Amino acid sequence: MVKIRLKKFGTKKRPCYRVVVQDAREPRDGRCIEEIGIYQPIAAEEAQVSIDMDRAKYWIGVGAQPTDIVKKLMNRQTASQSK
Repeated sequence: MVKIRLKKFGTKKRPCYRVVVQDAREPRDGRCIEEIGIYQPIAAEEAQVSIDMDRAKYWIGVGAQPTDIVKKLMNRQTASQSK
């Protein structure tokens, strides 16, 4: 099964995450199929989330399952773009 989930990088107390398409059996920071975005929780509110929605929709269309947090991030990005 393929999942769209977060992959952690950054330094101690300064986390950053990549939104990746990855096999569910791979470890969190393991090999990924494609990187489709970035999430920086300590950045300014409008600059926290950047996801390529076209690629995300493609992967969801072919059966990838986004995690709950990635769903929330995608909803937040689409809401901020429609304002």
